[in-house]
Amino acid sequence: MEIRLSAAEVARVRFAVSPLAETVLGVRAALGVGGHAVHRSWVREAEPVMTGESESRLLRTLLEGCLPSFLFPVPEKRLPSFEAELACLRAMDPAYVAAECAAALGSRGGELPEPAVLMERVTDALARCHARLVAPHWARMRAVLEADLGRRAVALVDGGVEGLFAQLHGDVVWRDGELVVHGRRRPDAVWTVDAGGHGLVLMPTVFGWPDVIVDYSPRTAASIRYPASGVGQLWEQPRPTPAGLTAVLGRTRAALLTALGEPLSTPDLAARLGVTAGAVSQHLGALRGAGLVTTHRTGRTAVHLRTRTGTALTAESLD
Repeated sequence: MEIRLSAAEVARVRFAVSPLAETVLGVRAALGVGGHAVHRSWVREAEPVMTGESESRLLRTLLEGCLPSFLFPVPEKRLPSFEAELACLRAMDPAYVAAECAAALGSRGGELPEPAVLMERVTDALARCHARLVAPHWARMRAVLEADLGRRAVALVDGGVEGLFAQLHGDVVWRDGELVVHGRRRPDAVWTVDAGGHGLVLMPTVFGWPDVIVDYSPRTAASIRYPASGVGQLWEQPRPTPAGLTAVLGRTRAALLTALGEPLSTPDLAARLGVTAGAVSQHLGALRGAGLVTTHRTGRTAVHLRTRTGTALTAESLD
């Protein structure tokens, strides 16, 4: 697949995060028609919810093959709310919905209700699924996604657009002014996506991992949803934080000190603890001031580690 970008469109490359897309892709994983084993622990919790979901059959019909583009509207902001994206989905043109269902589902599209009824049932179901499956984990998911955005922003500053695409994903190649995306399922097929003057939006995704997802027929900006870095840490059980340490330092600082038995960057810590990078930096400053953490910089990357004093304090708290 080739995505053609003019010089003006290259200047309009931007990033966004989509809570709606994470919900759609999460539902697909919970239904067992997509996703990856890295999400197995989350899926085990989600499966009973989907079993009891009244629209699970309808959602399965929509998600078990090619994904209809109308389910993935391109966010206008970097981090829209789920409610705002759902409102956009509710307002989708019925003719566009019908065309996308026909293109993605083929003969299976005949099983669906007419577009207005379909959209009412789907949006209501996605709202329920988001509340039960995604919202409880959203703080940690958002931390992983925003940490990824931070990494990509540094790549863009250091290497320009070519440097950004060089490290985005192995299936994405910037070549002679065109962006080429290699499909894994159909490696010999070639599509050309014209951004139509609207630019390109790059979106890290948790539940899309490890694949790249491209909208073949964008209505506005072209979009690439790529696997976010750090997804493997998302469902790991956090290390136990000593109760005594928490009482003295507070929950977040105690958790940071416990995690820093190995060298980690600020984005890594933010993803692991489910807090913002700014909050991590603030707490690390306090721990450094107390002589419990040390920080080393290599270029633009800062890596943190417990000092001997910090390690001793953690060990004593466990005794």
